[in-house]
Amino acid sequence: MSAPVEVVFERRGAGPPLVLLHGIGHHWAAWSPVLDRLAEAHDVIALDLPGFGRSPVPAAGLPRDMSGLVKAVAEFFAALGLHRPHVAGNSLGGAIALELAAAGAVSSATALSPAGFCAPRELRWALAVLTLHRNAARLPEPVLRSLFGSPALRTLAMGMILARPNAMTLDAALADARALREARAFRAVARAGRGYAFSGAPTVPVTVAWGTRDRILPYRQAALARTRLPGARHLELTGCGHVPMHDDPDRVVSVILETTRAA
Repeated sequence: MSAPVEVVFERRGAGPPLVLLHGIGHHWAAWSPVLDRLAEAHDVIALDLPGFGRSPVPAAGLPRDMSGLVKAVAEFFAALGLHRPHVAGNSLGGAIALELAAAGAVSSATALSPAGFCAPRELRWALAVLTLHRNAARLPEPVLRSLFGSPALRTLAMGMILARPNAMTLDAALADARALREARAFRAVARAGRGYAFSGAPTVPVTVAWGTRDRILPYRQAALARTRLPGARHLELTGCGHVPMHDDPDRVVSVILETTRAA
């Protein structure tokens, strides 16, 4: 029997459990703009995926593919005594949320700009952009603080990920840069995901919502998601980029709560 996966998480609120999953190179704090609002209706658990944020790389090594990553998250559910929680995810986390829904492991799933619906060249583009951002995050902290302190430079530095970079606080921008720089699992997860495509068939309420200004996994990929998930609710997040929790937190809260209530 394998040892349980060690995962760092933030937990707030009360009610039906809702697990929040971040994207590659991110951390649980990506959900900070919506966490307290969601906690008014749910027992919210926002986690750092293995090898990201403050969660260590598992002693047995990182999962080698999406099925391994989904299994690690399901083991985390079991360790916390969560039986079919609701789940919401962004990017990589959105793909994991959909896979958990297809496996019958959750009560509902909300996927925000999920991975798994792009052509190989689009995936190479996304990983190249994120790798460029990761390299830039290695600049000395005083340089990053100066960079993010200028609205014009912050827009230049973060405009590929967020539609409204200046809606984020300086401390949050610096924390995101640290998370990306220190993401020990980044390369391994990126390598493992190169051939991934979602092909499951969830039987629980599912919402797929896509930012119309997403430059990492562009909005046109939503058309393929509609084809592969005909039974899901599909929404556009007008004016949002790849991480809509910062661009339009009110809309994201509404989308997630509408999905959990549908269950």
